[in-house]
This record gives sequence, structure tokens and C-alpha cells, in this order.
Amino acid sequence: MNAKCQSRRDFLAAGTVLATAAGGLAGVPARAAEPPDPRKTRSYNPDMVYRRLGKTNLMVSAVCLGGHWKRLMMLVPTGFKGPHWLRDVILDDPDFRKNRYDVVSRCIEKGINYIDACTGPECIAYSRALRGRRESVYLGWSWYEKEARFPDWRSADKLMQGLDEGLRETQQEYVDLWRITINQDRVHSPRETEEIIEALYRAKKQGKARFTGVSTHNRAVLAMLFEYYPNEIDAVCTPYTADSKGEAPATEGQLFPVGPREVTAGAQAAAGDPWARASRHRAAFFDAALKYDVGIFGIKPFASHAIFKGDGNPKGPHVEEDNRLARLTIRYILENKAITAPIPGLASVEEVDNVALAIQEYKQQARLSPQERSEVARVGKQMWERLPQHYQWLMDWRYV
Repeated sequence: MNAKCQSRRDFLAAGTVLATAAGGLAGVPARAAEPPDPRKTRSYNPDMVYRRLGKTNLMVSAVCLGGHWKRLMMLVPTGFKGPHWLRDVILDDPDFRKNRYDVVSRCIEKGINYIDACTGPECIAYSRALRGRRESVYLGWSWYEKEARFPDWRSADKLMQGLDEGLRETQQEYVDLWRITINQDRVHSPRETEEIIEALYRAKKQGKARFTGVSTHNRAVLAMLFEYYPNEIDAVCTPYTADSKGEAPATEGQLFPVGPREVTAGAQAAAGDPWARASRHRAAFFDAALKYDVGIFGIKPFASHAIFKGDGNPKGPHVEEDNRLARLTIRYILENKAITAPIPGLASVEEVDNVALAIQEYKQQARLSPQERSEVARVGKQMWERLPQHYQWLMDWRYV
């Protein structure tokens, strides 16, 4: 595919070519490959469960390491010059670097073989932690500060500039998954979308990214991208929490929000407008992911820690209970077969051990018991009540 479409009309005209090449457009589903032998994956551990990451055919651990370290200052106070977990991090602090190295080491030991970084500091920190053992894990990233959430970074040339700068700064030759962070609360224009896809196309062609995708909180837009850009959307990152659940399919003519606007499903879609057609995909998000064989990493599994009573203090009174709730949440999320893996941020080796234990419990009992399901529902209700004001948008992921 040449993703460099000079106009929206040119892009739409190329649809039949894409359908033939990828088996994805015009309602033709991609054919899912048989899962490879997980014993050949990176850092294989027989105690871990591995899932196929969609059309990438990578076998990744059923729980992975998310990039955020939001509660780390409780463990490594010297690693921060202020109260903000990202803005105030001191990347060169020895204790901070040791903590990230130890967490990555324990992940490898437990068979957790994918790390997802989504900010510049995270890309730097995890690249450092992987020096000398880069091939032990799959590394995905989005250096979002130099990506399409910001107007100055919405051309293919600028996006490639950001990727090149990141690779040089981290001394990486490639990333396993480059997933560009796109807008969360508005729809990119057709021109902007084509530039994003062109950058993903170039990164693959130049060997700088083995696989590509995007990250957003807007599942309607994601489902549209699955259909219209199957060659570039291999895997995505998007929210899924302890209280995310399915809902009845949308009916023709129902209104769905797509960013700041609302469009009527059917009328504009029938006119051939894929950005309007995105509205029809909201309720069928996971069906679309399975149809087009797209891997999904679930972010915010703990709703930015809103499921917990404790504050992250490893000696606090709620540690044992919070660990149990974390394991229940991981197991609940894994019941959705469209989710490849949740990717919680983990602050300590003990937290790595806890999510690895969740996989052991999942292997013993893949479905939650009625009592456990009732408890997850109770925790989910409390989670929404505790959700900070700046995370109220996450409630849109209560029904998927």
C-alpha cells in the first residue's frame, strides 16, 4: 500500500486495492492466522499465558508492563523534584533507574514480554532499562509529545522526524510497535488522518517500526481506522477497566458522539464519508477488532488507581486487599477475548509478582465465579465514585 493519498477522493478510490491486499475492506474480514508456538516467543515462561497480538502474529504475555509509574514517588522519593509523576521525574536519579531496571528484570523473569511506553521520559527510561537485553521483550512506544495530539506534529514528515529523534536519543534501531497517539476528544480531518497513516507506512517501509497502530480513547474512530487502514493498524492502545462491559448494538439513525460533533449513523455514512461512518462503529468496537484482526492493549485497567483503597504505600493497611482487587480486575478483563492484554503501570517488583499471580489464578479458573463477579461489580461502582474529575471521560468506557 502507498499510504500517501493526495486527497480524500483518491483515498476512497483506492479502497478496492486495499481490500484485495489486506482482506479488510468492503465487509471482507481479514483471515486470522493460527497462533504461533508461544514457546518461541521472547522471555517465554510456562507459568505465563500468551495471546496472539492480532495480525502482528506476536505472542505477548496476557498482562504486560504499561509505561506509567504514577505511584512510584512513594517508593523512590529521590526520583522526583515535585509532585507530578511525569513532569517532575528525574530520569538520572540512581534509585529511579534501579527501580525501573529491577521491575523490567522481574517482568522478564515472570515471562512478561511486552513493554509499552507512551511519553518521552518513558521511552528513555525503558530503553535504558533494556540495554544489553533488548531482544528479551517487545518494545512499543508513542512519544506523544511529538505526535498528532499537537498541531505542529500532524504531517508525515514531522511525525517521522519525531520518531527519528526518539530512536537516536534512546539508541534504539527500531521499535516493535509504533502507535501514534491521536486526538482523544476530536476527529482528525481526512488530510490529517492520511498524514498519520503515511507516517506509519514509512516507518514500516524503512524498518524503524515492525508494526504500527494508534492510541486514542475514541473507539468509534478506532473502529473506522480498522476498516479503512488495515495495512497500518496492526494493534492499538485504548481504555478498558474493571467495569467496562458490552451493550446492545446501535440502531440505524442513532446518534453517537465522535469527538465534539454528533452525526447520524446511516445518512452521512451512506454518502461515503468514512469520518461520519465512524459513528456507526461505536457499539461494535470489539467485533470490528476481531473482524480486522487488530491486537488491543487495554490501558487504565485500574482506572488510574480508583479501584484501590490504599495510596500505593507498600506498608499501608490496604496492600493485601488492593492486590487481590488488582488480580480480580486482570482476570475480569482477560475474559474479553478481543483484549490481547491489559497493560498496568507497575511501581515495584511486588506489583509485578502480583499481576503474574493473577495469570496463575486465571489459568486455574478462566471465568470468575458468581461471587467474584459480584465483587468486581461492587468495585466497579466504587471506582466511578472515586474517579477524579479530570478522569470523568473514562466513564464513556463503562459500556463498550
